[in-house]
Amino acid sequence: MLTFTLPSLGADMERGRLVEWRVKPGDTVARGQVVAVVDTDKAAIEVECWQPGVVHALLVPVGETVPVGTPLATLLELGETAPAPGTTEPARAVAAATATAVRASPGARERARELGLDLATLAAGSAAGTLTRSDVERAAAAPVGARTSGEGTELRRTIAAAMARSKREIPHYYLAETLCVARATAWLERRNEGRPAGARLVLAALLVKSVARAAQEYPDFNGWFQDGAHRPSGQVNVGLAVALRGGGVIAPALAGAERASPDELMRALTDLVTRARAGALRSSEIGTATITITSLGERGVEAVFGVIHAPQVALVGFGSPAERPWVLDGEVRPAPVLVATLAADHRVSDGHRGALFLARIAALVQRPEEL
Repeated sequence: MLTFTLPSLGADMERGRLVEWRVKPGDTVARGQVVAVVDTDKAAIEVECWQPGVVHALLVPVGETVPVGTPLATLLELGETAPAPGTTEPARAVAAATATAVRASPGARERARELGLDLATLAAGSAAGTLTRSDVERAAAAPVGARTSGEGTELRRTIAAAMARSKREIPHYYLAETLCVARATAWLERRNEGRPAGARLVLAALLVKSVARAAQEYPDFNGWFQDGAHRPSGQVNVGLAVALRGGGVIAPALAGAERASPDELMRALTDLVTRARAGALRSSEIGTATITITSLGERGVEAVFGVIHAPQVALVGFGSPAERPWVLDGEVRPAPVLVATLAADHRVSDGHRGALFLARIAALVQRPEEL
């Protein structure tokens, strides 16, 4: 029998609330199939099952908040016979694990499920002790703003903890380079000619492709620092820092970005950002990035120096394109330029390698026909 546990959907995730089951006992599931939706501190994530089998039992009810690693369901391997009743005690193990996440009476848990309230959020905003049914009902009677403010506070607390850990543990160094994107924008104009608005390419697709190609060539900026050593990745999963409408940032990954064409990346970018803001990401898109891109260009920011998302070892930032005097074909002319920045882990690389990596990104951006 297989045990399906709550995965870690990000380095800073400690628990999750089960929002929905997409399967029931007796269902046959395939590898990669979405079986549940889990709400984390940042977003609701569609959780995939990475082992084929037949659902034997669902161990955690909808609305329950449990720690990472808690058994959510049991599956029979294909062809396996179900054990006789009473030979396993999954419910007891789950109850013990759940109790470590939120201390609440059975009546409080039942009432919270009826009202659709998150016990973890209520516990975060209450004094120490066991939540009671009356605690839940008082929270339900509070104004909506008072209830949701706790969720926003929890999100900010999660982000703060992750960023503080990154700056504390990772010796960052920073580099910046100004790129001329005149050739890139001219190429985009030619490529988009005659295309409907929904099928047009934007500069972001070229930037992602350039970073992915450069990271493939410079593996000391692509991967993770774990157990005291750098673990380079065999492919480039570009994380995209997406600002959520309710506040906060999440960075889902575009897997294998180095192999995708600019058109494929454009479609994937649009889909990923849309689903991230709608709270419809999949577990395979969270916590798998090997390098992250952050951009505040739409806010008119000239440059952004980001914080590395541990355990990654590098982050690339892009500012907003702006017209500046630039030497083109031996003449000073106005041209669109933007500032690219690199935050890198000094345990893995140094300024010399970082400069080469940033220069390679700049060269690729200026030769879009080769992407």
